[in-house]
Amino acid sequence: MANAATNVALRPDELQRIAEKLGREPTVVELHAFDAQWSEHCSYKSSRHHLKNLPTTGPSVILGPAEDSGILYIGDHNGERYGVVIAHESHNHPSQVVPFEGAATGIGGIVRDVVCMGAEVIAVADPLRFGRVEDPSSHQRYVAQGAVDGISAYGNAIGVPNIAGDVYFDERFDDNCLVNVVAMGLVKESEIIHSYAPKDANGWDIVLVGKATDPSGFGGASFSSLTLDAADEESNKGAVQVPDPFLKNVLMRASYRVFAYLRERKLTVGFKDLGAGGIMGCSAEICSAGGYGATIDLDAVNLAVENLKPEVIAIGETQERLIWVLPPEITADVLRIYNDEYTLPEIAHNARAVVIGKVTSDPRYVLRYRGETVMDVDIEFLTGSIRDELPYTQPQVPPGAGERPLVTGVQLDELLERVLGHRDVCSREYLYRRYDGVVRGCTVLERGAGDAGVLAPVPGSPLGVALAVAGNPRFAKLDPQLAAEHAVYEAVRAVVAVGGRPVGLTDCLNFGNPRKPDHLGEFVVAIDGLARAAAAFGTPYVSGNVSLYNESAGGKAIPASPIVACVGAFDDVSRVVTMPFKAAGSILYFIGRPQAALGGSVLLDELGRHESVLPRIDYDLVRAQHALMARAADANLLRASHKLGNGGLLVALCEMAFPTLRRGHAPIGVQLDEPWQWTHGAVGDLEALFAETGGFVVEVAANDVEAFEGFADDVEGVWEIGVTIDRPVLAVDTEAFDLHRLRDVWSAPLREVYP
Repeated sequence: MANAATNVALRPDELQRIAEKLGREPTVVELHAFDAQWSEHCSYKSSRHHLKNLPTTGPSVILGPAEDSGILYIGDHNGERYGVVIAHESHNHPSQVVPFEGAATGIGGIVRDVVCMGAEVIAVADPLRFGRVEDPSSHQRYVAQGAVDGISAYGNAIGVPNIAGDVYFDERFDDNCLVNVVAMGLVKESEIIHSYAPKDANGWDIVLVGKATDPSGFGGASFSSLTLDAADEESNKGAVQVPDPFLKNVLMRASYRVFAYLRERKLTVGFKDLGAGGIMGCSAEICSAGGYGATIDLDAVNLAVENLKPEVIAIGETQERLIWVLPPEITADVLRIYNDEYTLPEIAHNARAVVIGKVTSDPRYVLRYRGETVMDVDIEFLTGSIRDELPYTQPQVPPGAGERPLVTGVQLDELLERVLGHRDVCSREYLYRRYDGVVRGCTVLERGAGDAGVLAPVPGSPLGVALAVAGNPRFAKLDPQLAAEHAVYEAVRAVVAVGGRPVGLTDCLNFGNPRKPDHLGEFVVAIDGLARAAAAFGTPYVSGNVSLYNESAGGKAIPASPIVACVGAFDDVSRVVTMPFKAAGSILYFIGRPQAALGGSVLLDELGRHESVLPRIDYDLVRAQHALMARAADANLLRASHKLGNGGLLVALCEMAFPTLRRGHAPIGVQLDEPWQWTHGAVGDLEALFAETGGFVVEVAANDVEAFEGFADDVEGVWEIGVTIDRPVLAVDTEAFDLHRLRDVWSAPLREVYP
């Protein structure tokens, strides 16, 4: 095949299939178009059929995972039904190669996914996974610093608060970091805009809006669907887009003005983000989804430089661009809003809104360039026909070593300090303080104040929204299926901890090479785990992303990494529950079930020991405990609340006490009963104090105990474990540990990484 030498990632069998369908050799532009559109990143060709096992419907779902973002119902106000638009994406490969730009454009892309549903963007979040960063001169530290700086620079510049996220450090992310991003928006159900050409759109204008097209990001979709090779680092940099958050800020506000214009005229149109595949990918998908074809004039595209090749204009992934499908009678008004009212050409070189094509009833996708047709293919063949049925082997989870109590020979104070200083437990404040968490003025709980970020996004309304993320790579190394269940459980648990009602989920599925049966097997069983947990909690998935080929050229793959975000709703956001202790003399309760399972725990990792048994999830018990938490929060019985997670019970208690040590605050410590007393010997002391089994620690005022315990009468697994005290110590039975020292140990590890 004459054109097969073009630098594309299409396999020989795919090239053959394209030639047979076309009845000729594909043009260079067509090769690059199929290379992007048939990449794993765009087509989900080896994952889409497995994803159908996830639950995606329920009473909270306004729009499931069919468009650029999903939408969840959060409540009514002034006769309007309000929805939260939620999207979840990865920008892993770009962030590994060019960390600042890769992570920044991840935020830029996910924000566009939300805007194009007709929503105002209200928050972002960033689950991150980096390699080991101890060496100041290492590439891993460079990646970890650059990615955080990119997220900060972009999010702060567009004026959107970053309210949630997490970060893990592990050597298996040395060659492939994970930069996942989440964005939320607010929209009235009556004002949703869809990502497809609407009914009767034949002959409508296709309008490109935003930054002038340049060579950056060409080949980005296929680059994100290949194994990274350090030898290709320099050439890979060209596949990473260049961010312009200041232009995006104007684009967002101009688009909000267009939304108002459309609402005034009660018009239905189509709107879509330009991401993977560039102009070709976006215009083909928005038209194909409506049952149409498209004709695009590449000469009409506004360019940053002259004489770009047609394949670069068509498929390059220049940032800060969107596409409208509009009836011709309003096109001039929309162009005026962007170009004149919001002066896009004055904000950035040759930025503008411009008509580049037409929607057609003929289901063909046609590109023209300098008077010639450079692409003419069946649009459904381009956008919807590719699928790979790949073999897989399910991972074998080794049996556990039994449930004998752990004995270490290490004193409790040393164990606690080592766990608090562990890379997965230590304070993240040095990282997230770079982010503006309150910029829109509707933040109720910012990062560090609770287990989930909380907003009051509807002016004049008591409605609230919570957002939390989760996904533990230590668990995933042992059992990908149960780890996926725990990711859902932890994200849901975080929302419950702040008093929210979990209403839905997103997921980002980060795995290795799907052409390796063991890697794909991890992916398949993880989906089973995600599905089981979501069904148990009644929290459907409304959007998500798959990121595969997270593997180095040497064959080193990341741990299976399903990362979940949970959206919560509040009917009355004044009922929110924060994490820090409020007063001495309160009663402390652990709501959960102590288990002997220490598999995947920070404690064992710190001791260099290995145990394969992860904590099990008893969904009936957990649902009852979550219902108790909701009743207690609604009755204002919870002074403070914190989920158990990394490090277990003692870490949770420390994290509730540390904020009270700040200047001007009366310090509040803990007197914890000896674990034997409240577990009745069900598990060993170290398991009770450090196991990561889930559950909550809650603070209840002494005069509210009777009411709280009345709610808890019929709920298993509610344990009174101690009291808050007016001294800055964590006391376990007769041993007392200085909270100031513990806070210093907890605060120190990331100080140099994020100075």
